[in-house]
Amino acid sequence: MVRILTLALAVLAVVLLLGGAMWGLQRRLIYFPDQRLPPVAEVLPGGREVTLDTADGLALQAWFIPPSGPDRGMGVLVAPGNGGDRADRAPLARRLAAAGFAVLLLDYRGYGGNPGSPDEEGLVRDARAAHRYLTGAAGFPADRLIYFGESLGGAVLTRLATEHPAGGLLLRSPFTDLAAVGRHHYPVLPVRTLLRDRFPVAGPIGGVTVATTVVYGTADSVVPPEQSRDVAAAAGGPVEVTAVTGADHNDRALLDGDMLVTALVELAQRIEPR
Repeated sequence: MVRILTLALAVLAVVLLLGGAMWGLQRRLIYFPDQRLPPVAEVLPGGREVTLDTADGLALQAWFIPPSGPDRGMGVLVAPGNGGDRADRAPLARRLAAAGFAVLLLDYRGYGGNPGSPDEEGLVRDARAAHRYLTGAAGFPADRLIYFGESLGGAVLTRLATEHPAGGLLLRSPFTDLAAVGRHHYPVLPVRTLLRDRFPVAGPIGGVTVATTVVYGTADSVVPPEQSRDVAAAAGGPVEVTAVTGADHNDRALLDGDMLVTALVELAQRIEPR
């Protein structure tokens, strides 16, 4: 009995130790900013650097890429996942620009040379600043915008869509909420209790009534594919689903692959023209 109790206490101590580490270091486990950043002209000829002013006083740098193909008169706001910087999304921007879209590549606070440190509310403020730029200086009516959210960025833009509806919403590899992903990867920890940043998607997307598309990889090892399907099932508006067979979370097919780009073009076609 004593040995069983000792073992139980040891297991409890390990769990508490891991839980304490997760509480103190969790944002380092969530956000992986990349500070390298080449000039936009080296990566996206024709693109330009623009400044997004957040409500809490940060000046964020982003890239705006005009259409290089026949102009559709539509803008795409790209909100990235939790890693890298806007240079990593340049291949996607090139393909979307060639398809006739103007593209704004957002980098959050703390990413791509931007000031500040990332957290959930901060990232939402950054997306609001991007929306103000697109509907202000860039001159796009809200119904001519498409929000493109990649993984964690899907949560950010779903939140934005509940406040400022766009013409359409595309979520690439979305999770139901961040705690659900955490439980998948850390099953022994009380993730939902410990987590500071929640990033819900399946709940708020029920209030998003615009045309929506969900794209996910069937071999996703980061976000379980069933979570992306659950997000699609919870959407409040008409939804289309594109499953990329055999694709993992960070595969090229889900960065700028044909099925992904086609899904966005088809979403644009579902949006009633002016």
